[in-house]
Amino acid sequence: MSAKDNVRMWEEHIRGEFIIKDVHLALSTMTEDASVFTVPTRWGGKGKAALLPLYRDESIPSIPEEWESTIVNRIVTDDCIVEEMHSRFRHTKRMDWFLPGEEPTGKIIEIDGITVIEFRGGLMSAERLYWDEASALRQIGKLQNR
Repeated sequence: MSAKDNVRMWEEHIRGEFIIKDVHLALSTMTEDASVFTVPTRWGGKGKAALLPLYRDESIPSIPEEWESTIVNRIVTDDCIVEEMHSRFRHTKRMDWFLPGEEPTGKIIEIDGITVIEFRGGLMSAERLYWDEASALRQIGKLQNR
């Protein structure tokens, strides 16, 4: 697939996950053996069978209504996208993939992150997310500045 096709597939995945919150749409953009891994919290899985309950029961239901994400930079090739983004949301739901074990605080959280998305055969084959977990913990009062 072309870089342009990869961007369309990634945007369809994001639409399924964050906008219409449809687990089946999100998973339809992925290979059968796709992996998703959030590096700061070590949350994720490999293969659609493992990802289905993670998306359905943990990730998608925990996305706050006020979630906003802005693309800062995007690098696209025929088999990969690297995207830098700035996200802002109110912590109104428990988000174990993002803040494991933390109950909602109602506080605004702003983070910068990087997502690496790999493609194979026109579908997403891997997604790795990176962000500064310490910054998020400081914003909810769980980690003090030194």
